[in-house]
Amino acid sequence: MKSSEAFFKWAFTTRANTVIKIFNDEPMTPEKMFLSFCSHDPTFISNGPAGLNGSIKGIGFMPKPEFLEETLEAYINHIKSYDPEDKGYSKRGLGVLIKYMYGPEARDRVDFSCVGSLEMAKKHSWANYQANPEATLMFYQPPMISYELRGKMEIYDETISGKRELYQQFINAQHDMYHTPDMSRWLKYAAYVFRIEEIYDNCATREGFGTQMEYPYEGLLK
Repeated sequence: MKSSEAFFKWAFTTRANTVIKIFNDEPMTPEKMFLSFCSHDPTFISNGPAGLNGSIKGIGFMPKPEFLEETLEAYINHIKSYDPEDKGYSKRGLGVLIKYMYGPEARDRVDFSCVGSLEMAKKHSWANYQANPEATLMFYQPPMISYELRGKMEIYDETISGKRELYQQFINAQHDMYHTPDMSRWLKYAAYVFRIEEIYDNCATREGFGTQMEYPYEGLLK
């Protein structure tokens, strides 16, 4: 079975390098910036009461469980420093992201067994995943790159569970590290944690077209 190294390099390392380049004020063409988002916005496939459905959602990797609370605390400290008159908020946020998630020294902190996302609409995907956690994430970068992840979807919503949900707070916080923060909306947006079970190379290459890839891939999990 072929290694899934190519997927993780495309999905994580490329995004990490983009974050570092933006932080360092390195020039990036609009085309490269656009393509870098292809690994961030897969189609979430679900099937359930709302019917077979596909929905584009932003995703991100997260820390391993033992680093989750520590990283969330660092995020919240940064978010609480927000001042509308402070033009350096976003860049400082990128620095925190690099320290805890995207920098080379943070690689051992990252959980490559799952990805997280927010549910902002609570319509078709929401109804389906509550009834049927089976999910597929489909990535595509024109003209040839495509990967498919299969697994199970977990839902974290404090308004349902009645307890503090670290994943819900973390994924909302990770969004607010760069953008204008609003902690008051965190309860409104439930969190998805997609547990990866299988990875397929769907690239338009001789080695792709639905070829299953080795998972887990130990090279990045170490």
